[in-house]
Order: sequence, then C-alpha cells, then structure tokens
Amino acid sequence: MREPGLPPLQLGSVYRSHLVFERLWPEIRDDAASASSAASSSSLSSTSWRRSMLMTSHYQNPGELWTPCINNRLIRPELPPSNGYLMIEANGGLNQQRLSICDAVAVASLLNATLVIPSFHFNSVWRDHSKFGDIFDEEHFIETLKDHVRVVKELPEDVLKVLPKLQELGAVRIAPFSNRLAQSVPTNLQALRCFVNYQALRFAEPIRILAEDMVERMVKRSTLTDGKYVSVHLRFEEDMVAFSCCTYDGGLKEKTEMENARERSWRGKFHRHGRVINPEANRRDGKCPLTPLEVGMMLRGMGFDNTTSLYVASGKIYNAEKYMAPLRKMFPLLATKETLALPEELAEFEGHSSRLAALDYTVCLPSEVFVTTQGGNFPHFLMGHRRYLFGGNAKTIKPDKRKLVLSFVDPNIRWNRFKRHMQDILHHSDMRGTAIRKPNDSIYTFPMPECMCQQDVMM
Repeated sequence: MREPGLPPLQLGSVYRSHLVFERLWPEIRDDAASASSAASSSSLSSTSWRRSMLMTSHYQNPGELWTPCINNRLIRPELPPSNGYLMIEANGGLNQQRLSICDAVAVASLLNATLVIPSFHFNSVWRDHSKFGDIFDEEHFIETLKDHVRVVKELPEDVLKVLPKLQELGAVRIAPFSNRLAQSVPTNLQALRCFVNYQALRFAEPIRILAEDMVERMVKRSTLTDGKYVSVHLRFEEDMVAFSCCTYDGGLKEKTEMENARERSWRGKFHRHGRVINPEANRRDGKCPLTPLEVGMMLRGMGFDNTTSLYVASGKIYNAEKYMAPLRKMFPLLATKETLALPEELAEFEGHSSRLAALDYTVCLPSEVFVTTQGGNFPHFLMGHRRYLFGGNAKTIKPDKRKLVLSFVDPNIRWNRFKRHMQDILHHSDMRGTAIRKPNDSIYTFPMPECMCQQDVMM
C-alpha cells in the first residue's frame, strides 16, 4: 500500500500485468477457439487461419528494394607495407565484442596497421572465459580480410620480447576497445565494417553445426505456418531485472533477491551518494524489462494465436517457473535452445554466455518475425543483419513500451480494447522496419545506404 499523504501514482507506474492476465485469460483462450471455429465454417480452412498472421504479411516485402552492395564500396588497392601492429581487447557480451572487432578492423585499415586477433576481457557479469577462436572462425576471418587488412594470430617473437617498448617498435594496444570509432566515417570504412560483420565474422564450427541443426528443428516444429516462426529476445534474467531497478509482483522476496544481485555484480554502484532509484518512473518511461507474461499478451493481442511457433532467446530467466508459465500457456509451441538441443549437445557451451548467445542469434536470424523487448547490442545487431538479408526490412516488432505499459494498467480492460491497443503498437512498430541510417545511428543497425543499394540505382 502507498503511504498516506503521498500524491497518487501516475498511470503506468505499478506492475499490474499479472492481474490483467488473470482477468483476460478466459477471453484470450476463447478468442483463439472462436476464430478457429469461424474460419472452419467459412471458405477458409482452419489451417489457413492458423497461418494467417505469419503468412499474410505486412512483413513480406512487395519486392526487395534494397540489396547488399559492399563490394561496390570497398576500395581494394594493393596493401602497402604495414605501419605496425594493433592489439585490442574487446569487452562485454557477444555483440559488444562483435562491434569492437568490426571497428578494430576499420581502425587497422585507417592506420594501415596489422591487426592481432582480438583478445576478450573477462567481465564480472558475463563470466565467460572464451577466446576469439572459441566463438568465431579464426582462419575464415583472416582469409576473408586478407585483401583489406593484415591479420595475425599473435605478435611475432621479436616484438613480444620487448613489451615495454612496444610503441617504439610499432605496436599499439587499446583496452578496453569499444565505441572508439565514430559512426560518421567515410563510405569505404562503413562498407568495411559491414564486410567484417556480415562476411568475415563467422561463428566457429561447433557453434555453426549445432545452430544450423537447431534452425532445421525449429522449422520442422513450425509445420502449421509452413516452417515460419517468431523469435523473441527476452531480457528477463536476474541481472537485467536487478540492473533496471524495476519492481514486479514478487514482494519482499523479490526485493531482497534484486538487492543481493545488484551488490554481487555492481558492488555499491546503486548506493552511491546522490543516486536516486525510482521504479515507478522507470516503468512509466518504458525502461523496465518486459515479463514473459507481458510479451505473450502483447503478441496474442497483435494476432499471433496459440498455434504460432515461438523461439525464445534468453539467458536464465529470473524465477522462470513462475514467469514463464503464462507465456507457455499462451504459446504451447514455445521452444528455447534447451528444448531444441539435447543436454549433451549443449554441454560444451554451458558456462560460456557468448557461445550460447551465438546459438540464439543464429536461430533468431532467419525467423519470419523478430521481437525485441529491451535495448542492447543483441537486438541492434540482429535487426541490422536482418535488414541486410531481407531487402532492407528488419521484420521486427519493437514495441513502444511507454504506450505498452498503459495497456496493463486496468485489470478490468476488455480483450477487444486491449487488442486494438496492441494493433496500434504493431502498426507504429512496422513503420520503423525499413529505415535509412541517420548521421548518429549505428551502421550495425542501419546498413542502408552505405552497405546496401536500391535495386533500380545499383551500379
């Protein structure tokens, strides 16, 4: 209860989504049944109705207006003698590392330096000791870049022997290396960034083999929609919930667990002098991670019914038994890497968050629709990659969470009204699917126009 004398909270400040779900679940369940029944009694078959949301599509392009054209933009003179060696240390998770690698290649090209295969900084949150070759195919990386940038696996012996004088001998080490290169650089460097990201960076063979098998399994599970499925990047892991400083419906137990998680990973950061934590404002501002329940209700409201195949990409979900149950109820054909792969197949990747993220990334990439529920490098890189593959359209649902939370305020809302809100959010999300990069946007999210060309103006 709110303390007496305090002003009333603004709409959207408090998590009430579980109450809305309890009230609407009978209508959600009956809605799918009545739609199926109506389709069966019409000229459409029930199978056609089940396929309708994925197959009809506002997501299908009338024609691919944009196509990759990196080779038109890359300048390939013969490489002059190297000016020395560039060493970088990439930090963060899989796609933060990816960003650092792509930018390091561009910097090496700019300096005419030889790039040493990047090392990865061990992070207290990600806790992954993987090396470059554990995640990416080293030989492919070196071979693909050979006409653009020299890459070596390690520094030569004569340089290693005199580490204190590296700079004099022509070697530079930058650590940590992230966001060191501006977004606005010459077109040939932007093209090189894309070349690295989409062609030189290939996952290591063990990851590739299992991930490709998982995609095939996902397609086979999606027979009702001609092999098409929806992928969701769900950020409701304990560290994400803790970092957001948002509150849900777990009471004192949740509050204690989140406080312990914050102290374990960020020691004192959230108790510094002057630091203000306002969970209510965070929720109103759309900064709180969506719960699995909220994602499920949003998708059902948008028209994805209970025969939709859903792939959920995530780390270990906080209080999974509780929070995943409603999502599985709404989408019984839900899959994760743990259900698509056998335990013995995943065994070599356990404890390596970047390798596990690479499996998720690969399964999400060819999905018919991708749903992002929180910011971060994973969805940004995936959206750019999907634009690159799908004619410029990211085919992504990226909800405006400030609007979304307002639909979870009233436990007495009717299902038809809730659906109208979700359709409106879907419409606004669709309008951002195909977009040209603006000056401060990331080339990794918006590869047009530097790395893609319109078909009718291609050289």
